[in-house]
Amino acid sequence: MKLFGLSAKDTRFLIIVILLTMFTPVLLQPFPEGSGLATFNAGYPDLMQRIAIFGIFAIGFNILFGLTGYLSFGHAAFLGIGSYSVVWMYKLLDYNVIWGLPLAVVISGLFALVIGYISLRRSGIYFSILTLAFAQMAYNLAYSVLTPITNGETGLQVYTSDAQVLLGANEPDSPHFFGIVMRENFWQPNIGGWEFTFNNGYYFIAIIAILVFYLSLRIFRSPFGLMLKAIKTNQTRLNYTGINTRPYTLAAFVISGMYAGLAGGLMAAMDPLAGAERMQWTASGEVVLMVILGGAGTLMGPVLGAGFIKYLENIFSKINDTVLHGWFAALPDGLENFIIGISHFFVGKSWHLTSGLLFMLVVIFLPGGLVEGGKRISALFKKKPPADKDAEHHPKEAPHVAE
Repeated sequence: MKLFGLSAKDTRFLIIVILLTMFTPVLLQPFPEGSGLATFNAGYPDLMQRIAIFGIFAIGFNILFGLTGYLSFGHAAFLGIGSYSVVWMYKLLDYNVIWGLPLAVVISGLFALVIGYISLRRSGIYFSILTLAFAQMAYNLAYSVLTPITNGETGLQVYTSDAQVLLGANEPDSPHFFGIVMRENFWQPNIGGWEFTFNNGYYFIAIIAILVFYLSLRIFRSPFGLMLKAIKTNQTRLNYTGINTRPYTLAAFVISGMYAGLAGGLMAAMDPLAGAERMQWTASGEVVLMVILGGAGTLMGPVLGAGFIKYLENIFSKINDTVLHGWFAALPDGLENFIIGISHFFVGKSWHLTSGLLFMLVVIFLPGGLVEGGKRISALFKKKPPADKDAEHHPKEAPHVAE
């Protein structure tokens, strides 16, 4: 079966991605509420939205880093620009997200065009440092210089004194899509102790995520994508053949920046606030970590990496000593205190140690990221073809070599 210009294999892959995305609220709630393992459930709206948003961010970053090999440490600047664009549309027009998201993509793309044009005059570590410098300049401008536009350290938000010229009398006073309020849930069933939350905002982001994933799939399979892979493999050889690679890398940089701007806009669509902290270098480093952890240059890797990091950040960070004592209360006091004393270094405020160790293990043993790990596991279950007994008893003669 072939759909939307994809091969049969890619069509099946896209259908699987769509099903997984649509059923995420169920898949992330594997344990019943009230059980000791319910702490590991992640099917609540805020976390699901963050996983989807940062999945979009990572997919876009992968188009640049995964395909061309150009490592940018400044993509958080576009994330912040997208957020500011959407909040300004709230302030000027109304809370409908339809106005701000296209603006976030366009403005981020324009900034990416300028920054990419300058930064791509260099490659390697020099390119990375240039993008980092631009991101830090954007952060400092937003934090302390352009306060009339960004509201400085307080952050940009909507006030009752703002114009909002399109705001209707019965319009919701929070982000919505033609009346569908992002923060509201449309269904919360309780089935045998399992509680599931189906949220408007998550499914709005999920539909956009599927569309941008499909776009990235088309880019990967296109001649443009093949050229980007060739640039990563040996850019010098392409230059020797007379091919000018800069337009291709610049296009990849702009597309990647537009993805980041869309992700930033969606963050403001879920929470009508934009702050300079979204433009810090740590946010840029986080998306690098997501892509490498999931598998740079793969289609699903960035999404897996984003989900993995956000899961650790939100689930492991809330496991405190009280939760640990509840888990190990049945053990003798001495053993309970010993286990909790060791676990304390890996959860709660120390969850970064867990993520750092996992990242080290992936880099050392799975250079291809979580996707490579999945391939290795699936290979273990594949049946090996039976050996040819005749070939074992009658090996082929070595070919005669003329003297």
